[in-house]
Amino acid sequence: MAEEKKLNDKSEEILSEEEQDAEVKPEEQAEEESEIFKWYAVRIISGHENKVKAYLDNEIRNEKLHDRINNVLIPLEKVFEVKGGKKKVKFKNFLPGYILIEADLDDKIRDFISKTPSIINMVGSKSVKGTKLEPIPLKYDEVKRIKSILNEEGEKEKLDIQLNVGDPVKVTSGPFNNFSGNILEVNLEKFKVKVMVSIFGRKTPIELELTQVEKEK
Repeated sequence: MAEEKKLNDKSEEILSEEEQDAEVKPEEQAEEESEIFKWYAVRIISGHENKVKAYLDNEIRNEKLHDRINNVLIPLEKVFEVKGGKKKVKFKNFLPGYILIEADLDDKIRDFISKTPSIINMVGSKSVKGTKLEPIPLKYDEVKRIKSILNEEGEKEKLDIQLNVGDPVKVTSGPFNNFSGNILEVNLEKFKVKVMVSIFGRKTPIELELTQVEKEK
């Protein structure tokens, strides 16, 4: 009787372990569901990103390929630029010359993408002695990193400025308005610059907001 109880307990233990092994974590399930669709980087003529996306979106709709091509994406990030003494929001392509496509790829879809005007090639797709190699999908870590940039909510502002140490600038506002000088230091974290200007004939460093200066041509 005791031996039978031990066998029953052991059987329950094994079944319990099998049930645990059979459990699929939500993230694993999501990965399995997205296994069909992979992200691919596609090289295009730089500056044609919007044109290529519009063309592909239209052709996908016309050819009813939504079940094969899930997404066409221009990799944009939110940045701030300083123009006319004011900080303005804009969206900048952080991978110029590329678009990203999420697709269930086969020869038909690859040819459809490759024949799009302004597309150069899918990354990884090269011909060696007439043999086509398969395009290489982006790795999970690469996709995760790109999505994190796309989904940033602006907790940390990013500035898109072309100011470097030594650049000649003109002050556009404040008590030193219309003074000219050269940049000594750029602090993007504090949105400030140090500029060497001449005050009463003497070289003097002053600290200014990035919005208070503009590069002289």
